[in-house]
Amino acid sequence: MNLLKTLATVSSMTLLSRILGFVRDFVIARAFGAGMLTDAFFVAFKLPNLLRRLFAEGAFSQAFVPVLGQYRNTRPVEETRQLVDRVASLLLLVVFAVTLLGMAGAPLLVYLSAPGFTDDPDKFALTVSLTRLTFPYILFMSLVALAGGILNTWSRFAVPAFTPVLLNVSFILMALFAAPQFEPPVMVLGWAVFIGGALQLAFQIPSLRRIGMLPRFSINLQDEGVRRIFRLMAPAVLGVSVAQVSLLLNTVFASFLNTGSVSWLYYADRLMEFPAGMLGAALGTVLLPSLSKCHVAERPEEYSRLLDWGLRLTFLLAAPAALALAILAVPLITTLFHHGAFTATDVFRTRDALAAYSIGLLGLILVKVLAPGFYARQNIRTPVRIALLTLFVTQVLNLLLIGWLEHAGLALSIGLAASLNACLLYRGLRQLGIYTPQPGWLAFYGKLACALSSMGVSLWFAGGATADWLIWPLATRLVHLSLLVCFGASVYFATLWVAGFRLRDFKRSAVD
Repeated sequence: MNLLKTLATVSSMTLLSRILGFVRDFVIARAFGAGMLTDAFFVAFKLPNLLRRLFAEGAFSQAFVPVLGQYRNTRPVEETRQLVDRVASLLLLVVFAVTLLGMAGAPLLVYLSAPGFTDDPDKFALTVSLTRLTFPYILFMSLVALAGGILNTWSRFAVPAFTPVLLNVSFILMALFAAPQFEPPVMVLGWAVFIGGALQLAFQIPSLRRIGMLPRFSINLQDEGVRRIFRLMAPAVLGVSVAQVSLLLNTVFASFLNTGSVSWLYYADRLMEFPAGMLGAALGTVLLPSLSKCHVAERPEEYSRLLDWGLRLTFLLAAPAALALAILAVPLITTLFHHGAFTATDVFRTRDALAAYSIGLLGLILVKVLAPGFYARQNIRTPVRIALLTLFVTQVLNLLLIGWLEHAGLALSIGLAASLNACLLYRGLRQLGIYTPQPGWLAFYGKLACALSSMGVSLWFAGGATADWLIWPLATRLVHLSLLVCFGASVYFATLWVAGFRLRDFKRSAVD
């Protein structure tokens, strides 16, 4: 299996999901703008998203995939199937209980996550109602993460990568056609979350059945593999939740700022998540099973080469994305969100947050590549310790920057702390002898700097006046933005080609 081809497949599925995600945000921004209604929904949706990370995608996958990979490569099929059954059953019971508790304790959760909302009883009550409606999403997504981990271990990457598309489709269809049926209309977004979660789970069931790994209910708390996975989950929960906790604490700070601050941060975060999801999440998904196989097969040289490959691709693709987000902030925001209730003020405030986020984009993606270097070896404690330090630094930076930069300071604190996280993970991999850089990094950096400079200068002069982007009709913005993106990408990759980069240099085969 060609890892570069697999990465392209996963990234293309993620690209489709992100594009639909922007369509979703376009629809939401046009219908609800950036105000009380959207603040309530985004806070409500943040809470189950946080727990989704705790019980699903991040922590669970990091603990489950390495152990499952070890079972598949060293144990009989029946033992592997038994492990899947028992893990799935226990996960279902635990997350079901968490979901019920969350729905019952929604007022307390909203109070803790957005205490500033208590000054407006209607806003607080609406957020509570939306929180209760969106909480079952945790249950659905935990099982989706389980299914995705199984399918990725069997090298079925396309189905899990496509699955998030269904949530965005649910948002778009519900917001466009069902909003008038609800009072207030923003409640339709809560139902979109519920339906989208159910659709994602249903979509993966046929693929699980085809590989013979559709879970059956079976409880055995004494199972060695189950106990190991849930022991690994304990620190993993703490580690992967740090970024989400940072975002949640940012929401606490933002709730005391001007109305709209929560929404400005959300829309900026959505733009930042586009390259982060396309590259960071895709690379992490592809690398983790291969790294786990290398570890089980005791091939440290290949392990190191895989990490090196992931790091070079990250710099090659994430660095220009970060630069483009900063330079093209206004064109992107006006094209995607400046419609209906989304005002020019919202554009500039979102731009400030996006520019701040872009500073830390490379760090955010590097974390997703470096951390699997530990997870594949079932070493979760080291990334956890680093993540906790990062959380502390983030909050210190929040206190230092919020008075000066307001909501943009909150975005900047996350970016700077993510860069620190990446640096510490890199140092840990080097100190433990897990990763040894391959030759040619200095020349790589030099060529990359030339390409970034060429692209940055080109986009800066080609971007046009801010005032024009605010008044142009949507069609004109779309055409100009498309031309800008194509122009910037052409300049960047042409410079790389002249410097000697070739696609074949980045091809890698998966570990057998």
